Amino acid sequence: MPIAFHPYQSSMNMLKVTPGHLDTTPDILQTKQHFVILDGLRGVAALAVVIFHFMEWIYPDSSKNFIGHGFLAVDFFFCLSGFVIGYAYNDRLGKMGVLEFFKARLIRLHPLVVLGSVLGLLAFLFDPFAAYTEEYGTGKLLLVFLCSLFLIPLPVMKDRAFNLFSLNALSWSLFWEYIANIVYALVLYRLSRRHLAVLTTLAAVALCLVSFRAGNLLGGWSGETFWDGCARVSYSFSAGLLIYRSNWVIKNRLGFLGLAVLLSLAFVMPHFKFNWVAEALVVLFYFPLLVALGAGSSLAPGLKKLCVFSGNISYPLYMTHYAFIWMFGNYFTKYKPEAAELFLIVSLGTILLLGVAYLVMVVYDLPVRKYLNRKRQQPQG
Repeated sequence: MPIAFHPYQSSMNMLKVTPGHLDTTPDILQTKQHFVILDGLRGVAALAVVIFHFMEWIYPDSSKNFIGHGFLAVDFFFCLSGFVIGYAYNDRLGKMGVLEFFKARLIRLHPLVVLGSVLGLLAFLFDPFAAYTEEYGTGKLLLVFLCSLFLIPLPVMKDRAFNLFSLNALSWSLFWEYIANIVYALVLYRLSRRHLAVLTTLAAVALCLVSFRAGNLLGGWSGETFWDGCARVSYSFSAGLLIYRSNWVIKNRLGFLGLAVLLSLAFVMPHFKFNWVAEALVVLFYFPLLVALGAGSSLAPGLKKLCVFSGNISYPLYMTHYAFIWMFGNYFTKYKPEAAELFLIVSLGTILLLGVAYLVMVVYDLPVRKYLNRKRQQPQG
């Protein structure tokens, strides 16, 4: 089932801030360095998401899928989001105001929400391999499309497994990212570190209950699992913010490659008898540790361009790939291709999706955001 990841915000674009409140701005972070390794890890997780989505069609039983825990990428990115947003805005939100914060986040996130909805609609209408069991009139499709554009959950399409967002399933995590941003600006930003720690602990309890009840942390994408998404974002986002507030940045020499391997291990770990415990432990402790290590690690000069590219392309890759995954799934269901053909399709498909994401970034995402930011900065009246 669909997963997603966040924060969809390159630290390269967010860290131009001025140190402010010394009680909440850790000493090691006051230099406002660029966390290029965290950008690189975002790209690693994005690639894992794409491969996971291909493989879950081939192996519906996730215990047989070599990247069967790929859906945990969403929790890693929620944690990364909390850390980076706290780092970028904790010292300036009071000056810029809540409204300007919301505008900045909308400009950063929503252009690709729109494009993902358009691609999803086109893929739904023109998928040559689809065999829908229900008829969808113009009125219903228009309603689904509008809800997708404005991130209004509407799990009504049986042929799309009753996803919250049928045309671009991964938007469920964008919905919760928006909620997290709103709660941050109105509540979390004002909390003391002690109160934030209490809130994070309560969210950890909720996350464990969700994992125990469902047997995993895959939920959040459908109507039936809607509130699972709330538990996942509540813990991981607040944990990332707590890492920043507490100065839990661990100096190390693992570098990008070492941390990329460690992150990938979470996605390819085997399934256990008590799988819900393993996944909860990864989200509760392992991902926050990786964020702390990524913020404190040194980067080999030769890998800087790779990390920057990886971070820049991660969000376009996320928002554009699932329309093609639906077509692959319908092709797989209809023709049952052999292993050799599947290997070729998945390999070439992943490369193609990387190319599409790069094109989207250069031709659409960057120009649109540049235009919107320019309009935002123009004097009113």
